[in-house]
Amino acid sequence: MSRIGKKPVIISSGVTITQADGVVTVKGPKGELTITLHPLIKIEITESEVNILRDGEESQKRALQGLTRSLIQNMVTGVTEGFIKRLEINGVGYRAQPQGKKLVLSLGYSHPIEYAVPDGVEVTQDAEKKNVLIVSGIDKQKVGQTAAEIRSFRKPEPYKGKGIKYEDEYIKRKAGKTAAKAGA
Repeated sequence: MSRIGKKPVIISSGVTITQADGVVTVKGPKGELTITLHPLIKIEITESEVNILRDGEESQKRALQGLTRSLIQNMVTGVTEGFIKRLEINGVGYRAQPQGKKLVLSLGYSHPIEYAVPDGVEVTQDAEKKNVLIVSGIDKQKVGQTAAEIRSFRKPEPYKGKGIKYEDEYIKRKAGKTAAKAGA
């Protein structure tokens, strides 16, 4: 069983955390995030840390304690440092062009794909590698969801490795038809 919920969330300098009517607000140098607490969970805010409390040992309460602690920790990290996902585009003629609040993708289809980037998320191209997209923002969930949606337009295939993949993702490669003929 995880012990995450019992650990306090350390408040970084420049970050303020407030609670009112079951809503926790975290403000920092990069912005502001809010979350609504579950009624079974209570939090205790001091000068330098936040403790997540539960009244009982039921499994739902233990799970909610760990979840709430992780969400608040991600909010503190987001408003101080932010989150980044890097996507790599592989394939001849495959490219992406950020244009304001939309992303135009050419991925080998008969038409370009226009993706509307959600609020609070920024998509840019790497200055050195033109085939790398950088998805960044302060909300970890929005950054991950946006990166997953962009990746879903052309998932990497196992034969040539063409498609959109996370930069640190490993694609297990398969041998093609010629390898099957040679082995027979």
